[in-house]
Amino acid sequence: MVTKKVVITNPTGLHLRPAGNLCKVAMNYKSHITFNYGDNTANAKSVLSVLGACIKCGDELEFKCDGPDEEEALTAIVSAIESGLGE
Repeated sequence: MVTKKVVITNPTGLHLRPAGNLCKVAMNYKSHITFNYGDNTANAKSVLSVLGACIKCGDELEFKCDGPDEEEALTAIVSAIESGLGE
C-alpha cells in the first residue's frame, strides 16, 4: 500500500466535472483507491462518494492505493489533481 497527501487547488473544489475526471483516472487501475478527508474515507472510483465528501479548495486529502499497480495509480491521481482535473 502506498499513500500520499495532496491539497486540492481547484477554486471550486471537487464539483461534478473534476470529481468525474478523478474517477476516470482511478478506474484505469486495478488497485483499490481511497482517500481520507478529516475522519472520513471515500472511494476514489465512485463519483457519488467523491461528491459526498464535499471537498473544497485548500482541503488536504490523503490518497491510499493498494493493489498490483498501486505506484502507477498514485502517481496518476496526484498528477491529475496537480494539473487541475480538467478545470
